[in-house]
Amino acid sequence: MSATSTPSWVPGQRHERGGRFFEDFPVGETIRHGLRRTVTQMDNMLFSNMTLNPQPLHIDADFCANETEWGKPLMNSLFTLGLMIGISVSDTTVGTTIANLGMSDVKFPAPVFEGDTLRVETEIVGKRESKSRPDAGIVDLHHRTFNQNGVLVAECRRQAFMRKAPRS
Repeated sequence: MSATSTPSWVPGQRHERGGRFFEDFPVGETIRHGLRRTVTQMDNMLFSNMTLNPQPLHIDADFCANETEWGKPLMNSLFTLGLMIGISVSDTTVGTTIANLGMSDVKFPAPVFEGDTLRVETEIVGKRESKSRPDAGIVDLHHRTFNQNGVLVAECRRQAFMRKAPRS
């Protein structure tokens, strides 16, 4: 871009699908996502069966009632992880992510059960320019999920490879 060119992008302008570009992730911001989701027994059964996970903690109510400290099935933690990331997408990366580079520090500090309503918040904890791609950068996101009582039930850090805003 020459010194006289102007960018075609305005700071804060989102991708047409709603995602943010690399430049629009201010470190320190916390996004409280508006989407919430009440999880169901069907979610648990479908996810566990689709992923060939026969763990009775998720799919066997009798086992849970008689042989666990919970007395009822736990939601599959990988479903909870996927839901946490999914809820965040429309406010952060839809249309602007190139790829997820990884997730770390995944934790499930409290159980999730059928009927719990989950909400998510995302903190932008870091970002850097890509060393190999001048049109991209890496954003470090810390996702946290809470149940209807405000109890933290899941969290992780995610590194997203993000597009930079288009230039003329």
